[in-house]
Amino acid sequence: MLSKLKTLLSTKSSAAAPLVALHSAGRPHWTPRNYAALAREGFAGNVIGYRCVRMIAEAVSAVPLLMMVDGAEVEAHPLKSLLARPNPAQGGRDLIDQLVTQLLLAGNAYAELVSLDGTPREIFALRPDRMAVVPSRSGWPEGYEYSVGGTSVRLPRENVLHLRLFNPGDDHYGLSPLEAAARAIDTHNAASAWNKAMLDNAARPSGALVFAAADGHLTTEQFERLKGELQSAYQGAANAGRPLVLEGGLDWKEMGFSPKDMDFIESKNMAAREVALAFGVPPMLLGIPGDNTYANYAEANRVFWRQTVVPLLLRVADALALWLEPHAGGSLALLPDLDQVEALAPDRDALWKRVNDATFLSVDEKRQAVGYTR
Repeated sequence: MLSKLKTLLSTKSSAAAPLVALHSAGRPHWTPRNYAALAREGFAGNVIGYRCVRMIAEAVSAVPLLMMVDGAEVEAHPLKSLLARPNPAQGGRDLIDQLVTQLLLAGNAYAELVSLDGTPREIFALRPDRMAVVPSRSGWPEGYEYSVGGTSVRLPRENVLHLRLFNPGDDHYGLSPLEAAARAIDTHNAASAWNKAMLDNAARPSGALVFAAADGHLTTEQFERLKGELQSAYQGAANAGRPLVLEGGLDWKEMGFSPKDMDFIESKNMAAREVALAFGVPPMLLGIPGDNTYANYAEANRVFWRQTVVPLLLRVADALALWLEPHAGGSLALLPDLDQVEALAPDRDALWKRVNDATFLSVDEKRQAVGYTR
């Protein structure tokens, strides 16, 4: 019986895992999305997407992390020093900022742990568009492949931290909020481009010159001369308001709709709200008009922290702790110090008041209830 139990324990594995990515075991499985296009259109080329990403990344990286080893907070620890200065070019907040930004843009973020004689020395963030998961026959990543300039290097799984957002259609890569908001971003960008084109064209809709002469058409020479005069003398912002001088037989007919007819402004604001919704940022914080969901700015900011920043912060902290735990000398936990967040002060004050009014609790129980262990 004992030998049979040992056999079962030694062969324990998931029954479904071998079916996952079996066809590509041992070979890189590249991300199916175009990270460069998403970053260009949704971040570098869209003010709403840019501001959402920066607000979340800056908020997450601004919260200090408390290090707990075997349930006790430690003030001095090699890993704490490493997280405070992960590499010569970055501080701890810069690294977290970069990882969160890449996570929001690509749905994936990667960090590499560099060790010397088995001791962690540096942590570097790696670009997600250069990283490929190398799946094993069990369905789990057996390593990662990082490629730059036609050269690739295989990285061990234990040296790489892979943060990813849930993706219902992929076993190895996360789904970016940018991808979920792609249509809204395209709509917002198209509206901005249309508005810019209108300004370049003296803020006038397109139209047509109708030739009403008896023969019904212009000669080739007349047509080319008229087109050249329109381009040089009437198009562009510098010619805004210049009267159009028409020769005999020519009549101007407007074509197209006004911004009011197209409901242009509201459609652009609606697209902006959808982008903000994908990232979990209240539109009021972005200055988008027409959003009256929250009573005031402070309430919207508190919801932003509670529903967007804190959950993402906990996800990143847990992933870092699990990744670095083999080098901690005990069970490792990284806890965000939310007492340092000014936006959550009203929630903290309400909690302290409720605990203080609980007369059936002792002083030590009250301290424990509000998060103080000693």
